[in-house]
Amino acid sequence: MTMRVFDHLDQIIEPFFNAAITIGNFDGVHVGHQALFSRVIEKARAMNGVAAAMTFDPHPLRVLRDSNRPPLITLHEQKVELIEACGLDVLISLPFTREFSATRARDFVEQVLVRHLGVKALVVGPDYSFGRGREGNVDSLGRMAEEMDFELVVVPWVEISDPQGERISSTRIRELVAEGRAGEARRLLGRFYQVRGEVEKGRDRGGKLLGFPTANIRLSDELCPKGGVYAVTVKIGDELHQGVANIGYSPTFDDHEFTVEVHILDFSGDLYGKKIKVNFVKRLRGERKFDGIASLIAQIQKDVEEARGILAFA
Repeated sequence: MTMRVFDHLDQIIEPFFNAAITIGNFDGVHVGHQALFSRVIEKARAMNGVAAAMTFDPHPLRVLRDSNRPPLITLHEQKVELIEACGLDVLISLPFTREFSATRARDFVEQVLVRHLGVKALVVGPDYSFGRGREGNVDSLGRMAEEMDFELVVVPWVEISDPQGERISSTRIRELVAEGRAGEARRLLGRFYQVRGEVEKGRDRGGKLLGFPTANIRLSDELCPKGGVYAVTVKIGDELHQGVANIGYSPTFDDHEFTVEVHILDFSGDLYGKKIKVNFVKRLRGERKFDGIASLIAQIQKDVEEARGILAFA
């Protein structure tokens, strides 16, 4: 069944039947978020009700902060796709504004969750906070749940299996991607880190000059992996291809222009104007300046062969 998506509360005419709901920004839709969704589905099925998530667009920090806004792990389109893949019935994606941020915690629970949405089970993490000045928390939610007759379910943090028992968080994922540590980011995300975009006209150099044609995409607000060369997989429509991506400034050519260029292995065809999705499997090396075209071509050939070996087991 297709997940229903609501972009405003006014689109919801009447409360859902026995709604189990979780609330969050869900940037990255990482393994911790997926644990919340699983519990929501479990509660909803037990009540023969509706499994729902509420999120916000744009990300609240992009509204509340004038600077130091975190780059997005997942753009809104991808976030919706990933949440739907988790099996939820409903996604409520509310516009986030400064006015909305001033809503009192109790008003939000009583007017939005209980009266408008019909919540019967609210699923949150241990550090969940909400409402004006983040005045609402798990303790106050527990009191309101008892008063307003819904169940509060607090799901423990999902920990990474390492000696420190580190928490899975969007912040940690941003750090790993920015450091080029694609494999470690994959453990936290439950999938490869992905960027997507429409293929643009490049500098017409990859195929004609180097013998390795590339599909060039422009990133918007999403988190960019550390510059360098990566083994990647590329989704074109329903087909998955292997590839090698270069992120950076092409120092051999002194371009001084940031690009994301993807050479798709064993592929021929016109991709201009088409959307592709690029999954980062492993960083092969950093960018460096070569002493000539021949040296660069030889290194690209090595990169391609190394990527083939890695992607054969990805």
